[in-house]
Amino acid sequence: MSSRGQYQPVPLSVLLKRESSNEKIEKPEIVHGLASQRKKGEDFTLLKTECQRTMGNGVTTFSVFGLFDGHNGSAAAIYTKENLLNNVLNAIPTDLNTDEWVAALPRALVSGFVKTDKDFHKIGKKSGTTVTFVIIEGWFITVASVGDSQCIFDSANGGIYYLSADHRLDCNEEERERITASGGDIGRLNAGCGTEIGPLRCWPGGLCLSRSIGDRDVGEFIVPVPYIKKIKMSTAGGRLIISSDGVWDALSAEAALDCCRGMPPEAAAAQIVKEALQANGLRDDTTCIVIDILPQEKPAAPSPPPKKPVKHLLMSLFRKKPSGSFSYKDKEYMEPDVVEELFEEGSALLSERLNTKYPVCNMFKLFMCAVCQIEMKPGEGISVHAGTSSLVKVCPWDGPFLCSSCQEKKEAMEGKRPSVHTGMPKRQILLCQSLSIDRYVEHWTSFAVGISRHHLAGGSGL
Repeated sequence: MSSRGQYQPVPLSVLLKRESSNEKIEKPEIVHGLASQRKKGEDFTLLKTECQRTMGNGVTTFSVFGLFDGHNGSAAAIYTKENLLNNVLNAIPTDLNTDEWVAALPRALVSGFVKTDKDFHKIGKKSGTTVTFVIIEGWFITVASVGDSQCIFDSANGGIYYLSADHRLDCNEEERERITASGGDIGRLNAGCGTEIGPLRCWPGGLCLSRSIGDRDVGEFIVPVPYIKKIKMSTAGGRLIISSDGVWDALSAEAALDCCRGMPPEAAAAQIVKEALQANGLRDDTTCIVIDILPQEKPAAPSPPPKKPVKHLLMSLFRKKPSGSFSYKDKEYMEPDVVEELFEEGSALLSERLNTKYPVCNMFKLFMCAVCQIEMKPGEGISVHAGTSSLVKVCPWDGPFLCSSCQEKKEAMEGKRPSVHTGMPKRQILLCQSLSIDRYVEHWTSFAVGISRHHLAGGSGL
């Protein structure tokens, strides 16, 4: 094994074998299971294992799994379930090979999330939803998430990988700083006499998350820009678990995996939900998706040839080796079959998330809005870098570009344009619009249930 930083040339025979083996790798088998316990009926899922796309002269398939945990009503969760996938796919150029398609996914996911949020706001409904969205293409897993539903991957080779971010304000200092810098206020619910209770919330609106789709009544600084992580699995596969916060508030990742080890996905999902409910009770909709990613079964290997007689052993030592065999030198370059972490990005700034590097940028059409995909004439688009504080000089012709409507959305998310609540006195906002009636009832119901359980268990404090 070479020391770190020391370069060793790779034999041509190894490069050729890698090229041929990459072409022959079979896609894994995808098996999934779903379990859910409903309290409000605001959790929705998307399970698609045979999505098709064109590639060259043929068709290939990929899988999509989504969990949408709604709040303040189910409208945002339903709308996102029905529209997000199409918005993502419409942002990806056609006729890409697998590597190009996977490379284009992070930017397309950002575009799809923002477009879905923008279009839902036009409907005028005030509900919101968390989103955990998983795309599996071959041995690549790409996860995009906003909110507090979580996704973990348990590799068959060992090791747990956390593929989503927790956007609860209690857990994320960077998000708290971003919101206050954009004009939002953060604090706990005031029960009177200076007594603060419950999680940190963003005001106006009273939402305890920093990112979601929807939530029109909260403010544009609650952004739909997702955290994205992409990995390449080993060919041994592994198990994915996607669950709403009802599971993760009760179980750690290790506990969730251990309680269902060895079970098929359907039974595993049911067991995880059961364990979570036994720990915390049914306070909210509790949903779990388990996905097993398995190598394709191969035909049994042929039985070995009979052993050669001893008298022929000497002759075999001097025979010419077949051209397909490995030399000891080649074996030094056999790559370990492990999980590779390929991409991770969580910035809330569109100028950073849409600014893909070469060669990915060449896949996207220049005179098309990078978010809503409408075509624009040369000179109509606004550079996504416009108004950013960059040390590098930015010119008006530096793409990617946004239409005027999406540029307004970008500026509002960054606190550079008045949001829907601006213009009202802060006292009036806090008293009249900070916490919607539905969120108020929801909070106090769960708070009262928690107190009752606590006293029944003999607790003495909050």
